[in-house]
Amino acid sequence: MKKKIETVKTLLDALPFIRKFYGKTIVIKYGGAAQVDEKLKESFAVDILMLYMVGIKPVIVHGGGKRITEILTALNVKTEFKDGVRVTTKESIKIAEMVLSGEINKEIVNMLNQHGAKAIGINGKDMSFMKAKSLIGYTGEITSIDGVFLNKLLSENLIPVIAPIAAGDTPTHPGYNINADTAASEIAAAINAKRVIFLTDTLGVLDKNKNLISSLNANEIDKLKQEGVIAGGMIPKVDAALNAVKRGVEKAHIIDGRIEHSILLELLTSEGIGTEIKEK
Repeated sequence: MKKKIETVKTLLDALPFIRKFYGKTIVIKYGGAAQVDEKLKESFAVDILMLYMVGIKPVIVHGGGKRITEILTALNVKTEFKDGVRVTTKESIKIAEMVLSGEINKEIVNMLNQHGAKAIGINGKDMSFMKAKSLIGYTGEITSIDGVFLNKLLSENLIPVIAPIAAGDTPTHPGYNINADTAASEIAAAINAKRVIFLTDTLGVLDKNKNLISSLNANEIDKLKQEGVIAGGMIPKVDAALNAVKRGVEKAHIIDGRIEHSILLELLTSEGIGTEIKEK
């Protein structure tokens, strides 16, 4: 009986947060260990189903850089990075789309649908809802997102699962590979999402003593960058989070996807588990 009471109490504790996010859109950037570890994949699917079943509208943007590199290596196609950005060639954009849209996207969609959700897999070339221009070769910079199209999918009770490939500017253009963090940020802003969550392989943003910082604003982030505390691979994630909140998303969250049920722990508990980012 005690265990049953504790279960009910846990549900009641989550109720204010469920009420707060009911009917609202949450964009989740899915990547890192959570995307490859079987136990974490199951945990992720259950979290998304939970949000979906209580009336919250999840949108998933996924990465797949490691898998792309594996395939390129197997095909003896050289992989080059410039300032931390993959230089996508005309040859490798076709492989990137094959991996992202044909393999990873379908796996996520199938996983969610097997759990009872209604997920649909798309990339930016579908209805040309996400367009881009060249940043480096066929690595793109987003120029526009059709938020109306995405919100239409949400209104039909679907979970969009988005591969970060954008349409080019001509009918024969093979498209652009987009950084998944950037895509999640831009999509969250375009559809007026309530929150955007970035799953990572670290606790969140850490201070100089490697302790988790639970909350940050734009000024604090600038200071930590200047001090070299926020550096390396965390910079693009923090920049993506800031971009979203500066464009109307209430808060962004950088959380540890290696923790089971990290999404529910961040959204539906008062303490959360990662770093929340707001503009002020």
